Amino acid sequence: MKGFEYLQKNIYMGRLPCGGDLLNSLTDFAREKNIRTGQVQVIGALQRAVIGFYHQDQRKYQSISFDKHLEILSLEGNISLKDGKPFVHAHITLGDEKGNSFGGHLMEGTVVFAGEFIIREFEGRDLSRVYDEETGLALWNMDRG
Repeated sequence: MKGFEYLQKNIYMGRLPCGGDLLNSLTDFAREKNIRTGQVQVIGALQRAVIGFYHQDQRKYQSISFDKHLEILSLEGNISLKDGKPFVHAHITLGDEKGNSFGGHLMEGTVVFAGEFIIREFEGRDLSRVYDEETGLALWNMDRG
């Protein structure tokens, strides 16, 4: 197991736009601020959601759409570099009107009703994503100097 040490550089807190795409809004903010390494948290509510489940044997994501109003119970994610640009990778847990929970990989097409975010920017070595043969995913490159 390999890890790197970071210092907290900035903390950003803000509100997400009603009607905006959740993943794209977070990504746009990270790129605007040039956040190269960070942590993301979000709470709020959605008009609709698209989450993903990664089928390990098939090495592909299955999209699951919810065309209903949902609460964001938790969104946790990180920011690193993919193809040299800030990239948001996040997982989300959602709740419906009956108290049922759903969760998965945050996908494009998730539409915000109301949302508040916290992004912690870290200072230190850049983390870049590279294709990992073993998993079929773009994972952090922990060997690069």
